[in-house]
Amino acid sequence: MRGSGSGEIDMNTVRILHAADLHLDSPFESHSAGKAALRRSEQRGLLLKLALLAEKEHAEIMLLAGDILDSDSAYLDTAEMAEQTLGRLSIPVFISPGNHDYYSSKSPYARLNKKPNIHIFQKSAIEYKEFPEQKVRVWGAGFTDRSSPPLLEGFCHTEKADFLNIMVIHGEAGVKDSAYNPISESDLQASGMDYVALGHNHTFSGLMRAGNTVYAWPGCAEGRGFDETGDKGVIIADIGKENRNLKFLSLRGRKYEILRIDVSGHASASKAVSAGLPLHDTTRDICRIVLTGECDVKPDTAAILRETEGRFFELSVSDKTVLRRDIWEKAGGDTLRGLFLTKMRQKFDAAETEEEREFVSAAVKYGLAALDNREEETLI
Repeated sequence: MRGSGSGEIDMNTVRILHAADLHLDSPFESHSAGKAALRRSEQRGLLLKLALLAEKEHAEIMLLAGDILDSDSAYLDTAEMAEQTLGRLSIPVFISPGNHDYYSSKSPYARLNKKPNIHIFQKSAIEYKEFPEQKVRVWGAGFTDRSSPPLLEGFCHTEKADFLNIMVIHGEAGVKDSAYNPISESDLQASGMDYVALGHNHTFSGLMRAGNTVYAWPGCAEGRGFDETGDKGVIIADIGKENRNLKFLSLRGRKYEILRIDVSGHASASKAVSAGLPLHDTTRDICRIVLTGECDVKPDTAAILRETEGRFFELSVSDKTVLRRDIWEKAGGDTLRGLFLTKMRQKFDAAETEEEREFVSAAVKYGLAALDNREEETLI
């Protein structure tokens, strides 16, 4: 149908924009009410990003592999916005509902006006839509409940081998006992598909291969928590019978990042953080700073938050430091500090688990802070 990234025209190649797991209308419970509302609004902006990217990249088909909405009770106006935004495109858009946005008579998908270029797979049985002039078939199925049996099991495409056969489906590849449409490598290989566009896994897979079938999942379109760190985006794939190539494109949304900073050897944790912060602009990022290393006083996490105010959209600080090894050398004296350390060292030595030792270490840091008349901030 069009050329690949090389600039040469291949009439047997189709360019696809493959996205998944937008999770529109997520609650963002870790944020304040105001920031959660802002994040949901920004999420809806992903729809326009997809539409603009499809036009910029000259995509001919858009495949949305499930969990586009975060739940079957997502706002109807969000689903309507998706339909209006994607319905303006001149290319076909295929949606395979997933376990979060499964299709039912009560789902937002069922109440849409159905733009002619948007096709939603409403059944768990695999079906297809054919484009005879382009010699392309787009196959798919959808979740009809929060879980799904293996939909690809026993499926095999056999007819019209000269057509490009592309599938969009939400499911968990490589997890045999998954409750979310488990997909095995043998099922993918036997399917006869040229490309299978998957959703469910929130990390970009790269190009995978099962026999003559290639498949991939783009990961979530934008992170929503610290289990979804780094750049997130979509796949642009050029699929032909012989050549199948894909590239990952970041949507440049807000990023969640975990920054580990070793405070050992620094005069204070604040100085260690100041030296360890990224040089690039992080004002749109959500960051968790994890303090590690050895120290003999409890880090002043409240001070760190004050000193970094404005550097991030949102910041939290977690203290995972341990007591400096020589801190116990001050135990044994007849001062209040010495007596305190002696008693706490006994508790530390008697601890049977690492968790108990961490608890005693934290208590020592708090105790020393109290002895020095320093503020005892709550660990974040």
